[in-house]
Amino acid sequence: MKKEVLKEPIYVEEIVDIIRSGLSNEEIKEKLNDYHDNDIAQSLELLNKSERLHLYNILGSEWMSEIISYVEDPDDYIKELGIYKLAEIINEMDADDAVDLLEDIDENVKVKLRSILDEDVQADIRLINSYDDDEIGSLITTNFICIKDNLTIRQAMHELIQQAGENDNIATIYVVDEEDRFCGAIDLKDLIIARAGMALESLISYSYPYLRDHEKISESIEKIKDYAEDSLPVLNSENKIIGILTAQDVIEAVDDELGEDYAKLAGLSAEEDLQESTKDSMKKRLPWLIILLFLGMLVSSVVGVFEDVVAILPIVICFQSLVLDMAGNVGTQSLAVTIRVLMDENLSAKDKLHLTFKEAKVGFSSGLLLGMLALVFLGVYIYLFKGYSLGHAFLISSCVGASLFLAMIISSLVGTLIPLFFNKIKIDPAVASGPLITTVNDLVAVVTYYGLAWILLIEIMHIV
Repeated sequence: MKKEVLKEPIYVEEIVDIIRSGLSNEEIKEKLNDYHDNDIAQSLELLNKSERLHLYNILGSEWMSEIISYVEDPDDYIKELGIYKLAEIINEMDADDAVDLLEDIDENVKVKLRSILDEDVQADIRLINSYDDDEIGSLITTNFICIKDNLTIRQAMHELIQQAGENDNIATIYVVDEEDRFCGAIDLKDLIIARAGMALESLISYSYPYLRDHEKISESIEKIKDYAEDSLPVLNSENKIIGILTAQDVIEAVDDELGEDYAKLAGLSAEEDLQESTKDSMKKRLPWLIILLFLGMLVSSVVGVFEDVVAILPIVICFQSLVLDMAGNVGTQSLAVTIRVLMDENLSAKDKLHLTFKEAKVGFSSGLLLGMLALVFLGVYIYLFKGYSLGHAFLISSCVGASLFLAMIISSLVGTLIPLFFNKIKIDPAVASGPLITTVNDLVAVVTYYGLAWILLIEIMHIV
């Protein structure tokens, strides 16, 4: 009997069919309850304006606040909603989602919204916006449960039920003292199964991990990952909880951090997107390109020093790109490994030394193997196709192989030591290393290759 293949359900199309089905508002709402908010958000672009307006009215502000938070480009929908409906939706949103949405809204609309948004919502938005984008405080949500440490089990349960009406992050309950300073946390399961006569303090984890509001996101990723909690409290300088970091926030933070590092390795000051203007893209790309232009001029001037080598032995220029490209590839590989290792804040001097020796050994071994292959195959190529004698052909290929060997060893060290150096002096190794290492490796390869060609082939062997 043939096994039936389970097909991936197409939820978005099903949602569109329900909205267009002609059912009553209550029936549509009931059926849409079976679908995830993200799928409903994706269905919006398949609906026309009148269908979307009808859907906004059916679902209401609270449900729409959940759906809008999943929309990647909400600008068109914001215009459709109107200022008062938009304010109702933002009032229902988590503060961090509201901040993200407001980033996509025109300044004129923001001014109008400020006068009609709830005061507590505006206060939460101001709090999050008070932090720099690279600080933990910029990622917080104020959607969490917090209770006093002097409550009974019964009182704690009552407080939980009351706050759960407004806050749905209830898996972990945070505990503060009489002065609102953070004490610890309680697992929801422990509170549910606790007996009425038990002391609340017996349920509190007083060593529960936390983050500081002004901590750098990039420096906190390892700590967040190590504890693997559903959420972590974020404290200010007075040890008071200003918000929490949820698992979703952590995933987004890691994704953004990786994206930024990838952009930095390419010499960009920040990530780009498809909607970005040419002017903005140029602003991000030009700084490093200008620096690299002058570094490239330096490399070219070094090549000019060896113009006599090219004049006497023109064949050497044929293999310049081979040596440069291989040196660049090895340097980039070492850079990638080093940047990854440097994510560990607990890296010791011994670990860094071990990394340096390891990359040097990899460069040595790879260079030796590839250098020997270049010696053999290029020797045969030069002899058969370039008209040189067998001896001279293998002398030239030996020079290329030796240059490749040395350039790869040096490039491995450069790709490791430069990011280690920048990390030591507190400069982001990703943004400073990528383009710089490429140019430095070009310089190393040029000097190594033409220097060996001059010494070995012209000065010692007198090949002309």
